[in-house]
Amino acid sequence: MSLPAVTVVIPVFNEEAVLPELCRRLTALFDTQPDCRWSAVLVDDGSRDGSAAFIRAGAAKDPRFQLVELSRNFGFQAALAAGLAQARGSDAIVTMDADLQDPPEVIPQLVAAWRGGAEVVRAKRRSRAERGLRRAGFDLFHLLYGRLTDYPVEPDSGTFGLLGGAAIAAFSQLPERHRFFPGLRAWIGFPTADVLYDRQERAAGETQQTFRRLVRYALDGLFSFSHLPLRALTYAGIFIAFMGFAAAAFYAVRRLLDIETAPTGYTTLVTVVLFLGGVQLIGIGVLGEYLGRVYDEVKRRPNYIVKSPGTRGVGAEKNPARD
Repeated sequence: MSLPAVTVVIPVFNEEAVLPELCRRLTALFDTQPDCRWSAVLVDDGSRDGSAAFIRAGAAKDPRFQLVELSRNFGFQAALAAGLAQARGSDAIVTMDADLQDPPEVIPQLVAAWRGGAEVVRAKRRSRAERGLRRAGFDLFHLLYGRLTDYPVEPDSGTFGLLGGAAIAAFSQLPERHRFFPGLRAWIGFPTADVLYDRQERAAGETQQTFRRLVRYALDGLFSFSHLPLRALTYAGIFIAFMGFAAAAFYAVRRLLDIETAPTGYTTLVTVVLFLGGVQLIGIGVLGEYLGRVYDEVKRRPNYIVKSPGTRGVGAEKNPARD
């Protein structure tokens, strides 16, 4: 029987400082795990440094490495989708970040869980290196996401994990533009297993996930998997309308009974107007988030454009993971 083909898919954006160590550790992993046919697809997401050149040079020396170069920066999720499409013929795909916070040495455990019958394997963080506001933001997001969405994800898991053949086929049927990978992985179902690991500090360089990118990513996760914000607006409207009718009835009854009411002051009037105006603007904003996503979907633009379809080793005509 032929060995199973396992491909590691890694989006890369301005990671020139960490790529030498990443490729060294992946090469060591491939060399010491002969029970699989290994390959790595590194997707350059419009890097402005020498990341693409480094990967291209490495692919020329080792046919197990492949470069997919996008025409510009499309974002992490789009780059991940490009890598999944390129590696679709593999028996299993491992997804991970390039910064080595997710150690490649955990990959054999993911493969073992897959061979044990799990179609989806999540790498679950036993501990993580982030501290301060960044750590608090992650914890807050997972708390809110678990309460607000219909398909909650494991709070200590992220992109790092493995997809088997059936899960890969299911992902290929998901064409949406605003992608939240952990949510999509939970949505497709299939038997799932968890592998514990300790998340490390970045091996080198600075994080490319800015606060703005993280907020956008969180909103994609929330609005893609929950209608609760729309329902909350409906409930708020019903509550405010009920309170308004109750107040109107109260003052009408007092007027009919000829009970003098205190004159309404300017502060009360301004407070009520600002409150109702704020609720309306929030409602318009939430509707705009959903409508904007619908608009992006109906345009049917591709999630990414590949500048170069793939750079493999010299003389290699096929991906070794799919021979």
